[in-house]
Amino acid sequence: MPAATHNSTVYEGGFSDPVGASQLVFRALMEAMARPGSVHALPEMTSPPAPLTASASVLIAALAGAGTPVWLDPALTKTSVVRDWIVFHTGAPITAHQSEAVFAVVAAPQSLSALNGFSLGTQEFPDRSTSVILQVSTLSEGAQLTLEGPGIKDRASLAPEPMPQHFTEQWQANRQAFPRGIDLILAGHGCVAAMPRSTRLIRPEA
Repeated sequence: MPAATHNSTVYEGGFSDPVGASQLVFRALMEAMARPGSVHALPEMTSPPAPLTASASVLIAALAGAGTPVWLDPALTKTSVVRDWIVFHTGAPITAHQSEAVFAVVAAPQSLSALNGFSLGTQEFPDRSTSVILQVSTLSEGAQLTLEGPGIKDRASLAPEPMPQHFTEQWQANRQAFPRGIDLILAGHGCVAAMPRSTRLIRPEA
């Protein structure tokens, strides 16, 4: 990519109103975290370089900052442009180590084989775990997940696609580490859902 084109891609496409945009994104995300499995509209107010999606980019732009290292999966690091875009628009450092990340962005969830590679926090400071943003193509047309736990009346259903390998087993292990464990943020097209670490995944009936 020519330098001028690369620079233009990096410097453009961020929030035009950072304060107002961040407030809208935070509100949608907090609603999603408070009611796991529920889907909330997420304004697409950025134009990030591919393969970073608009939904994932507004989330990382609102959440990340100078003190929050970000890990990017291999799909996002094939070229430097996504990394440079995030650094420019958030000030966040990019880390090569999952365990150091406060936030992670995953463009190819189906290739993510180990959720426990991220920081699970500690018993004293469980909030120091990684929040993992998964880019998904749908929240309603994948394999159905049945959820229970805080913020859910009875049960909730969600059907994201794609998802990490052996997700049911991985999430069961994550839940067993509670109050430690990662939180999942699912970035769909113009929407967001969440599975905080307190969420229980109900195995389908045999």
